[in-house]
Amino acid sequence: MQIPLQVSFRHMEHSDDIEDLIRDKAAKLESYSDRIMGCRVVVQPVGKHHQHGNQYEVRIDLTLPGGEIAITREPSEHTEHKELQVAIRDAFDSARRRLQDHLRCQEGAVKVLQTSPHARVSALVRDQDFGFLTTVDGREIYFHRHSVLNDKFDELQIGTEVTYVEQEGEKGPQASTVRLVGKHHHV
Repeated sequence: MQIPLQVSFRHMEHSDDIEDLIRDKAAKLESYSDRIMGCRVVVQPVGKHHQHGNQYEVRIDLTLPGGEIAITREPSEHTEHKELQVAIRDAFDSARRRLQDHLRCQEGAVKVLQTSPHARVSALVRDQDFGFLTTVDGREIYFHRHSVLNDKFDELQIGTEVTYVEQEGEKGPQASTVRLVGKHHHV
């Protein structure tokens, strides 16, 4: 880390054992990335539950090139955080997952949802069970009745919006897996 680890205890006594645990956990985060520029950890009890013991909130702020990662583990979500070590473990586990996600995004390794292309029905030859789609870029693609999902060929009209999967047929491109599009999609 370029900036030394900062550990703060609020509304509670400092504990060398807890600080050592936090330092160990922060060092493990560095094993996932040497690009961590800084790490700040704040530990504090939340509420005054003398009958059931205090619950703890742990906040971790990681500074990285291109952004920050902030993790807060609050006892309202995690009642087992009556034990400070458990709250620290959970907060650092969450920080590790977020750090890994951040690194994958930086490397471009995040999967991108691929959507099927959209087109409109431009011709129907119902007595021969086929038609043509016009794609967004103006190409015409053949499709057969059996390519239309859920047996909805008879519901198609000229101008009906569909999604499709394109493949190469005997006479050029053809659409398979033709699906009618709901009213919320636009071409």
